[in-house]
Amino acid sequence: MTTIAILPESTKENKLTWRAVAGEKESTGTTAGEALDAMTGLLSDDENSALVIIQRLRPDSFFTSEQRRRLEELMANWKAARDEGGEFGSNEQSELEALVEAEL
Repeated sequence: MTTIAILPESTKENKLTWRAVAGEKESTGTTAGEALDAMTGLLSDDENSALVIIQRLRPDSFFTSEQRRRLEELMANWKAARDEGGEFGSNEQSELEALVEAEL
């Protein structure tokens, strides 16, 4: 089963957009549904069964504000590495995956 995380993002113009991420694949949209629709076009036939998580990025009793802060920091680092074609360290990747798993 493919896990798709849908995360809100702010643009440089301070508009809210949504990013859907499934492994190495990602898509964006002006709504969570639009980002998900775009993602389904990227998935192969064997990835057609999916668990979708829409993250509002607010602390709760299961995922603390400190965990949320670190997740946001790691996501920003991951995006910067992706956009610049740089490396995202394996330690950071492992920490990011652990935080995503904890949130799930």
